[in-house]
Amino acid sequence: MRSTSLQIFCGRPVPGNKMQFLGGNRRKLRLADDQRNACYPHSLQFYLQPPSGNISLIEFENLAIDRVKLLKAVENLGVSYVKGSEQYQSKLEAELRKLKFSYRENLGDEYEPRRRDHISHFILRLAYCQSEELRRWFIQQEMDLLRFRFSILPKDKIQSFLKDSHLQFEAISDEDKTLREQDIMASSHSLGGVQLELESVYKIPFADALDLFRGRKVYLENGFAYVPLKDIVAIILNEFRTKLSKALALTARSLPAVQSDERLQPLLNHLSHSYTGQDYSTQGNVGKVSLDQIDSLSTKSFPPCMRQLHKALRENHHLRHGGRMQYGLFLKGIGLTLEQALQFWKQEFIRGKMDPDKFDKGYSYNIRHSFGKEGKRTDYTPYSCLKIILTNPPSQGDYHGCPFRHSDPELLRQKLQAYKIPPSGISQILDLVKGTHYHLACQKFFEMTHNVDDCGFSLSHPNQFFFESQRILSGGKDFKKESVQPETPQSKLSVQRSKDASSALASLNSSLEMDLEGLEELLQ
Repeated sequence: MRSTSLQIFCGRPVPGNKMQFLGGNRRKLRLADDQRNACYPHSLQFYLQPPSGNISLIEFENLAIDRVKLLKAVENLGVSYVKGSEQYQSKLEAELRKLKFSYRENLGDEYEPRRRDHISHFILRLAYCQSEELRRWFIQQEMDLLRFRFSILPKDKIQSFLKDSHLQFEAISDEDKTLREQDIMASSHSLGGVQLELESVYKIPFADALDLFRGRKVYLENGFAYVPLKDIVAIILNEFRTKLSKALALTARSLPAVQSDERLQPLLNHLSHSYTGQDYSTQGNVGKVSLDQIDSLSTKSFPPCMRQLHKALRENHHLRHGGRMQYGLFLKGIGLTLEQALQFWKQEFIRGKMDPDKFDKGYSYNIRHSFGKEGKRTDYTPYSCLKIILTNPPSQGDYHGCPFRHSDPELLRQKLQAYKIPPSGISQILDLVKGTHYHLACQKFFEMTHNVDDCGFSLSHPNQFFFESQRILSGGKDFKKESVQPETPQSKLSVQRSKDASSALASLNSSLEMDLEGLEELLQ
């Protein structure tokens, strides 16, 4: 029987009763209050030291899921609101409070929220160090989280935080500030209209302020830059990005040792690739779609990735393996039976002048295999958005992948025009794509093609797109008063940011709660 817990010594997993992140001491100690406070003196940190002590596998996965929820909330709020605005700040604080992570100083006993924050960050390093795309996403969300926490850090705590983070930034005295007031005011554009005596100014090494120097936005003297508090945030974030990027690279090199434990590898892969919702297997949907309906459904309810695959199949009467897998599993997920799938693909390939015997010998096996009827009898599930975005990118002659991730911007613009998306909507979608918010770009496409202001969910799966579309078209959700067919664009797009963010976060939490059950199954 396989153990459901393990112990790590010096980064190498060995059998045991607990998961242990090792610093110097292998024993789990009960800390006094002053010792607990000394472990985590601030509500934010640079995560310079890995956690030490024992942690059970169930807590390991719970912390990981909660951290993913938090970072997804950071991403969604960053798109729906202006970062730093009152609404953004209040909603992000509410998420931190709900997930029991640290966010403010002087809130009583903060040891446990800060411990959760510390350990969960390092767990996700293991999951998100595995590719450049994952690292980029993780770093950006962690930077936004740090920016928020720093923005609400009391001024009297800033200096000690900088010191604990090994940042040689020293707040100058009022006397020094008065002596250099004119030079600092003339050089620092962010101080426009601000009285310098009300603003903290930090003396930092010149090399740490190169970006400000290049823009001629800082006063220099004797190898030091004198930087107002408003400008120092960017320098702190840059230092954090540099340190975290290097740490993720080191983690990636050490990952094989951690993955040598057969229980950790699927868990980490699950976190990085499959955390965005249910798998949309065919349960309850088998036989609900007829072959005669597919052409019509493709223009009404298919997401762009499946719509382009269907179009290519009808035009070329063939798809390469990557396209057949992506589209075939999608069709399976919306309800096609094995018999329907064999008939669908065979009819289309024969139209391309393929001999029926060649299809039976070369292609029917793979279709049966995807339904769990051949080989290892694995019943494959449809690909999630994240899997499509991050794995098996299309090459020339391929039609699989995510149009928002893998299409040239000009080609994507032409596709959106062909789908009758209005110019204002195309601009919004392309802006989201430029910011690498591919899920949100597809979600915006859904809202515009279905003539709704708020789709009411956080999109994470092509089959989710299909089922939500069918729900709307069948009357499960009210249309706007000027209701039109799905292909007709809104003449004027109205974005309800607050509703979008709230519904997206609610859907995200729901989907990740479901995924936690899947994580537990991995450790059985």
